[in-house]
Amino acid sequence: MGAEELPSPLPKKDKKAPLVLGLQSSALVDHVARVDWSLLDQISGERGGSQLVAIEELEHILNELKTHILPTPDDPSPIVTIAGGSVANTVRGMTVGFQVTSGIIGAFADDEQGRLFVHNMSSNGVNLSRLRLKKGPTAQCVCLVDAVGNRTMRPCLSNAVRLQADELTREDFTGSKWLVVRYAISSLEVIRAAIRIAKQEGVSISLDLASFEMVRNFKSPLLELLESGDIDLCFANEDEAKELLRGEQNADPEAAVGFLAKHCQWAVVTLGPNGCIAKHGKEIVRVPAIGGTQATDATGAGDLFASGFLYGLVKGLSLEECCSIGSCSGGSVIRSLGGEVTPENWQWMYKQMEVKGLPLPDFCKP
Repeated sequence: MGAEELPSPLPKKDKKAPLVLGLQSSALVDHVARVDWSLLDQISGERGGSQLVAIEELEHILNELKTHILPTPDDPSPIVTIAGGSVANTVRGMTVGFQVTSGIIGAFADDEQGRLFVHNMSSNGVNLSRLRLKKGPTAQCVCLVDAVGNRTMRPCLSNAVRLQADELTREDFTGSKWLVVRYAISSLEVIRAAIRIAKQEGVSISLDLASFEMVRNFKSPLLELLESGDIDLCFANEDEAKELLRGEQNADPEAAVGFLAKHCQWAVVTLGPNGCIAKHGKEIVRVPAIGGTQATDATGAGDLFASGFLYGLVKGLSLEECCSIGSCSGGSVIRSLGGEVTPENWQWMYKQMEVKGLPLPDFCKP
């Protein structure tokens, strides 16, 4: 939606650019709840993925939540409402957990959800000077978590304020090292424009494949993006990897990581409780999941894996170390509800890193 841009109350751009930028064309608020199977059975679309819904369906699901909440004595609140979106989760994780300076490029509205997004991200140290204020509603998403921690997402982006491709400037990217992007057909024009300008500014690109539905339904433009040679790092989970190679004789994770590595310097396929497989050049590594905890909520697991992996790349660590830190950070977020890591779970992550001899962020060192 090409909403009118308003004078922003956010700070002007800092002279020193964030090391990592996230492109999320629409600010997004997640409503995360643990629910019983019967609610998931009522909702259209496949369980476990992400499918766009209209505002009426989003409001219907939110109303239905009250009668389908799973009792969880450990959770102080049955529904967590928080700044969300895959990219926001990743850059917030980098800032809070690893103290890598990060910022976000996108648009928000001056409504309840927009103010919540800004407050949450800014209070966690994310640079919001590239976030544009526009007239209209802020995007929302319902994240439904089942009894075993799997999450089903229903985002509502209709009529939400959105950054447009022609609003991007070189100044948005100058001085940064990485741009984090999530594949989405609704944002394809702005994604292409951001990648083009970022590459002109010497910024490396990290792409997440988003969901198996997105890969299945919009495979052709995704392949064009990968084949452009502009994507330096690509993350896929196991379901997305299968969709990417659907119809091929061999569609296992090894084949998928090999396919992605033909087009990207670094290719990573995450395998949930089975860890991950990654390739860089001729090197292939397999790293087990860390922690061995039953997931309370898988929301944000891939996003926080990316936070840890990118921290490793920024620090110049080996492929195996990047994967191990990604496994630690991905394991930290699944221990509680929502895509934001709690202070206790960050401490759990640092302990895991220490035990495995992985380089801790500088602020953790005595």
